[in-house]
Amino acid sequence: MAPIAVLLVDDSMVVRRIMTNVLSSDPGITVVGTAASGRSALEKVEQLAPDIMILDIEMPEMDGLETLRHLRRLHPGLPVIMFSTLTERAAAATLEALSLGARDYVTKPGGGATLEAVRSQLLPRIKALVRRAPLTSETADAARPAVADGRPGRTGPHQLLAIGASIGGPDAVAAIVRALPGDLPVPVAVVQHMPPIFTRLFAQRLDRESALTVVEGQPGMELEPGLVVVAPGDFHLLVADGRRGPVVATTQEPRQNGCRPAVDVLFRSAAAVFGDRVLACVLTGMGQDGLRGSERLRAAGAEVVVQDDATSVIWGMPGAVATAGLADRVLPLPQIAADLTDALRRMRDGTPPSSRIDAGAAP
Repeated sequence: MAPIAVLLVDDSMVVRRIMTNVLSSDPGITVVGTAASGRSALEKVEQLAPDIMILDIEMPEMDGLETLRHLRRLHPGLPVIMFSTLTERAAAATLEALSLGARDYVTKPGGGATLEAVRSQLLPRIKALVRRAPLTSETADAARPAVADGRPGRTGPHQLLAIGASIGGPDAVAAIVRALPGDLPVPVAVVQHMPPIFTRLFAQRLDRESALTVVEGQPGMELEPGLVVVAPGDFHLLVADGRRGPVVATTQEPRQNGCRPAVDVLFRSAAAVFGDRVLACVLTGMGQDGLRGSERLRAAGAEVVVQDDATSVIWGMPGAVATAGLADRVLPLPQIAADLTDALRRMRDGTPPSSRIDAGAAP
């Protein structure tokens, strides 16, 4: 198999040299070219036909966002990973880039991100985004979701919607939160794998776009219907019992699944506090974060919905839950918000809960 061809775009010669060495350290990846500006990058895409582009956010003349806009018109399917500094300005631009079609982002070395941290984040992302294999007839049976037997029945309406996502998640989470009704009868807790600054700006962006109130979670915050709480970067988000009802809790205990915040931490705490009254949703992302938490939720009788392979940027997290037989439904992203809304209204109007796999979920 030929190495993955990367086009590296950054206005800093030092960064280009360092990152070329980082990328070339993996025999499965080759840097076919570099560019110091967005305009040069667009020309080299035509000349070199790379498999993926690493694109700097802040560049003179034509910055990363303008470059991405042009690129999406010319080559809509080319995966792009944004290369960002850990600043508020860069974080805001990165979120905008994700909404324009960039697949993911990695923070540059420095400002808290070591070169080894960049290497450990960037190389797996490149491979996952480029070598994402569709389901074949041979793998379809292994990937076919199946509802696990023996789950206890729910005793009442849901009291919490818990959502977990990683790569591709900002757009997926935004699509769902924007579509949820303003009179949502439960609070929503969201874990999106993101660093500090990014999570605050992500929550603010969702708040502007949604009929719901969206905030970055803070310890002691009361979980009220219609409130969406986003896990703060570098903190695990939990739900806990408070004096007057459930509240937000955070912790900096060790990373789980290489992540902090981690979906598993939220899901386990939700199972402990709410039991079968949780509706959980696992969206696009690399790895298996959310799998163990989904096991705990299903054992408690809670309901789990996951995004399907076709609409996921990477079907790692939702795929792990589905293939373990823990998903009640496996749905395309455009159908998930309506499904969640319907599920949250069940048993409030006398409609019993259901447990099924969507007919189009598996080949």
